[in-house]
Amino acid sequence: MLGKVASLLQRVGPSASHNAFLTRCFLHGSLLRIHPSVSEALASQEPVVALESTIITHGMPYPHNLRTAQEVEGIVRASGATPATVGVLGGRVHVGLSEEELCFLARSEAPLKVSRRDLPYALSQGLSGGTTVSATMTAAHRAGIPVFVTGGVGGVHRGGESTMDVSADLTELGRTPVAVVSAGVKSILDIGRTLEYLETQGVCVATFGSSRDFPAFFAPRSGFVSPYNVKDEREAAALIASALALGLGSGVLIAVPIPEEQAAVGQEIEEAIQRALTESRDKGISGREVTPFVLKRVSELTQGKSLEANMALIRNNAAVGSGIARALVTLRQEGQTPSTRRERQTDQASAVVIGGINVDFIAKVKQEKLVMGQTNPGSVGQSFGGVGRNLADCLTRLGAQPLFISALGVDALSESALSYCTHMNTSGVARLQDHSTATYCAVITEKGELGVGVGDMDIHQRITEQYVSRFEERLATASLVCLDGNIPVSTIDYVCGIASKHRVPVWFEPTNVDKACKPFLSDSWKALSFFSPNLAELRAVNQALGLPVPAAVPSSLDDVLGSALALSRPLLEHLRCVVVTLGPHGVLLCGDAEGGAVSLQGAEYKHQPVSIPTVHCKHHKQGG
Repeated sequence: MLGKVASLLQRVGPSASHNAFLTRCFLHGSLLRIHPSVSEALASQEPVVALESTIITHGMPYPHNLRTAQEVEGIVRASGATPATVGVLGGRVHVGLSEEELCFLARSEAPLKVSRRDLPYALSQGLSGGTTVSATMTAAHRAGIPVFVTGGVGGVHRGGESTMDVSADLTELGRTPVAVVSAGVKSILDIGRTLEYLETQGVCVATFGSSRDFPAFFAPRSGFVSPYNVKDEREAAALIASALALGLGSGVLIAVPIPEEQAAVGQEIEEAIQRALTESRDKGISGREVTPFVLKRVSELTQGKSLEANMALIRNNAAVGSGIARALVTLRQEGQTPSTRRERQTDQASAVVIGGINVDFIAKVKQEKLVMGQTNPGSVGQSFGGVGRNLADCLTRLGAQPLFISALGVDALSESALSYCTHMNTSGVARLQDHSTATYCAVITEKGELGVGVGDMDIHQRITEQYVSRFEERLATASLVCLDGNIPVSTIDYVCGIASKHRVPVWFEPTNVDKACKPFLSDSWKALSFFSPNLAELRAVNQALGLPVPAAVPSSLDDVLGSALALSRPLLEHLRCVVVTLGPHGVLLCGDAEGGAVSLQGAEYKHQPVSIPTVHCKHHKQGG
């Protein structure tokens, strides 16, 4: 699909540079601005709550709208989460607004009401407006925020079976994996048909509390029931975690009844709603303009009681939604998605993998030699890699459930990568605004030989000591820590220090010759237990340590084995095992001999005196 889009842009666009600009805009999020406080919270794996802005621009008059927005953000902060109010300002989607930006939207005289369908127009024209539930869900998902709080969601309008007037909120819930916390469906709608439509869209609906009664915005009971109920924030978080882990692609609706102290005015408000609906029909008001008219008219008819009830339910939703967001973060940190739930002690002792995650593009030409300077016929495929990701994936499939610590951008490629890795514990993966997800492009010949490779791996340098230190407790109690050579030297030194202090075994995968020496630039390498270089990387490490090395990497099997053993021997003064990968010759294990086999025991044994290494070589015939 991206290839078709690029081809079309080349045919109709004004210039190649402009096409490249458009591609960067849409793939790397320049049309999406994430407020620094939100970006930092996401990168730190702290709870974030998305908030819509049509309540500011269309739901309440000024200054009630501004005051409510400020109060709701204050409730979110007081509950231990970061608010991320979403709005469109000057043709950019903002996730998280400053005080000045909130005031701008609150005072706007004719702001646009921005739903999903309106986003392209609003952005292309440089307009400003408040985002509806559907547009806010889209932005929240793009930013990596799984919990969104609103007043009430749209639904099937009365008579919708004839008019087909169905809110985009419902279809968005069916295709965007964000949990929406609301006071149910707005009471001016056909609630029964709305619930039926949500079922058709595959949306999991649950009432928050001990009852399954589905709330109707101003009323705690609508006369309809939800399929399920969740008793508290932790149950709600577990439900959301299950939905995200399954990768269904649909959202979750958590319906929160209005506080009982405000429910008493419900009947009076309902009568006012019916009168306002009649007036809207008489005035010829239809479609998306009905809701703001009715809400304003009801506020007038009830002398402000509906406005106060509206503000009360939004405050309540904000408190509940923040609690759910906190509980979801806790579940992720514990690795306790329902499919992988463990006792906390077991979870704390699981493996940790720190390293890179890439989106790989592999181009294979249909000829023996690559011809530079022209188009080579062939095939192009996309896959997901990165040495750290591959290690975490393998350990996960073996049942180890490691915590994976890495970094991604906030772009389309990161969404694809995370969707591919839903079976893994990626709660340690930071999402970084203004950084591109790592990519690698390889062009290989018909025989499988690498012709040229290009890597954009700069984001791996953002897996810093400061970020990794947030997981120090997990590192100190891990059963194994795996590092790949993509991460900074300072991060490797920090992790090795923690491992040495707490006697945690560390496996270092060097990734290439240039990166193989990172732990060996200081005494950090002495904290390693396992090292898995190829012969060239092993030679480079010995050279970095000032040890004698052969002039060139040998090619015959006997010379390869002899060289690998000689180069491994000095490292085994501190390492438990060196796993030398030998390409077509197989794998060489060098380590302590126990009963004629190489011992792979844990850290409690690795500092015992080292005996003469035993060599095990599994040999594969060429082409076998």
